[in-house]
Amino acid sequence: MTATRAGAAVVRLRLAVRRALAALPADVAAAPVVVGCSGGADSLALTLAAAAELPGRVHAAIVDHALQDGSAARSAAVAAALAGHGVTATVHAVVVDGPGGTEAAARRARYAALRAARPDPHSPVLLAHTLDDQAETVLLGLGRGSGPRSIAGMRTWDAPWVRPLLDVRRGVTRAACAELGVRVWNDPHNDDPRFTRVRLRHEVLPLLEDVLAGGVAEALARTAAQLRDDGEALDALADRAREAAADGPDLHAAPLAEVAPAVRRRVLRAWLHDAGVNDLTDLHLRSADDLVGSWRGQGGVALPGGLDLVRRDGRLVVRRAEPPPGPQVGPG
Repeated sequence: MTATRAGAAVVRLRLAVRRALAALPADVAAAPVVVGCSGGADSLALTLAAAAELPGRVHAAIVDHALQDGSAARSAAVAAALAGHGVTATVHAVVVDGPGGTEAAARRARYAALRAARPDPHSPVLLAHTLDDQAETVLLGLGRGSGPRSIAGMRTWDAPWVRPLLDVRRGVTRAACAELGVRVWNDPHNDDPRFTRVRLRHEVLPLLEDVLAGGVAEALARTAAQLRDDGEALDALADRAREAAADGPDLHAAPLAEVAPAVRRRVLRAWLHDAGVNDLTDLHLRSADDLVGSWRGQGGVALPGGLDLVRRDGRLVVRRAEPPPGPQVGPG
């Protein structure tokens, strides 16, 4: 690889970091920066690009999930390597457990550790998701029927997370590491077919690229960007509709009946989330929407967390679910 070509990859990454940081709110842009770094090509390249753009202001957070033998020593080696490039780093050991399988539990633990690593409440956390990761996310959302928010993929700025590399292919990060002469750790989990995303990466996307003659990852990322633009417009309409329908903690049904169902469901999703209702499914939302758009005096909707949504006197009300009646005891 020639020096000119090698320099191009680093320049590309530094430009991506510069653009992402320039778009941040002023108080965030002025705060110390944390970069999540695993020691893989993507996160190493991002960490060094950020450190070059912001000398002395970047700290690397290395999360040790303890899922593989030698993970503690490997994390310490990554921290030492970064120190050799003038980047401070700390290792955060986490416990991976909880519902949803290993992938989901590791992600929750990792994000919690990265949040805790911020030295300032305004500090952003840079994550090394690439265009390839975005394409995989869109495919996962499509395959699972998760709705437009999932298919819209990841945002560059989603406080406190910053993803500067969403327009950059993985090949560029590998090239940048080669230019810089840094040793990259190849996580064996990234090639383990037990994980859904790995099979998408190694089986589904290559097949689509072959069948459709290339450009699939870029096309999926473009689609995600278009959906994010549409989603932001719908969210703005939903904010206005919610404000018009608000009645203390409740919502008036009549104003909501006048807005489009797609907007109304966004109102209901945000309102229910703020009321402490999590893990909403599409069925929950559509049943809730029926209390407005297809009202015929029906009963309430059972929600996650032991809550009910009911319509009373023209208002939507979230309440604690009533316990089922006890067994009838006849005369002795």
